Amino acid sequence: MLFTYGRYPLKVTILIKSRGSGMHDSKTDHSKTGYSNAGNSDIVRWLSVLVASLLLVACADAESDPETSAFPWLTDLALGDEVQESGARLMAVPEGLHNVERESSGAENTLQIGVHGWASRGYEWVYPLQMIDTDEHATYWYRWDYQGCAVPAAEALEAAVQKVLAERPELTRVRIVGHSYGGVLVTSLIENWSLGVPVEIHAVAAPLARAEGENPCPYRTPTRIAENVTFHEWRTLHHLDGAFKDRPVDPQIINLAGSQVTRLPDTYNGRRLGHNWSISWVADEISQR
Repeated sequence: MLFTYGRYPLKVTILIKSRGSGMHDSKTDHSKTGYSNAGNSDIVRWLSVLVASLLLVACADAESDPETSAFPWLTDLALGDEVQESGARLMAVPEGLHNVERESSGAENTLQIGVHGWASRGYEWVYPLQMIDTDEHATYWYRWDYQGCAVPAAEALEAAVQKVLAERPELTRVRIVGHSYGGVLVTSLIENWSLGVPVEIHAVAAPLARAEGENPCPYRTPTRIAENVTFHEWRTLHHLDGAFKDRPVDPQIINLAGSQVTRLPDTYNGRRLGHNWSISWVADEISQR
């Protein structure tokens, strides 16, 4: 039998073996083989389960395969009424670092990475990723387990970056933008950046002070910035940020020599500039540099 899911053909060959040593066909006398109609029904049920399982595997492969229409290519992601669906596509990719540019411009010299935060639905990243993606930037998306610790995820990101740089020697710089808990993740790289290329790290609306000591994860507030690292902190207004406003102290504030700090305004395009809109405001600023 041949089943198809999208571009995935599934060929299932069914061989029914008798209790003897050979195969049998429809002419077989079941009274001699010991098979009954009930036995055949069991086989049919088993085959149904097998086929269903194969289809589930095909569906999972299709969701993670960059060649399928569901993959979140930046040029395919819609804004407006469809932005929620676009965000869901970003969050549906497997954990890891993903190139979200369908085609290379041939002029890329900077590896650029977006890193989502806790319980992100992805939609807040659609416009920012499209905005900062230029001919000079190879734009990637880092999907990680936000329910885990940021430091191990940061180490995995750095290893993935090293692999991309080895495969794409034309990329001689790195820019990483992390939002919220993703900002904690990227900030954990600034003290010990080990790769031999300069990196520009942006922490947007990130609880850098709050993260230390609040969970068993091995994060601590950084005390220095390594060579080859430029660090930017983009802080929302405490009383307007829905993620932080109920806390007595602004968790975004740390004292770190050499950090470039920008406090965001109170509105963006006529809207309150809160936690999720902060990435769009920062993307506009970055794109002008």
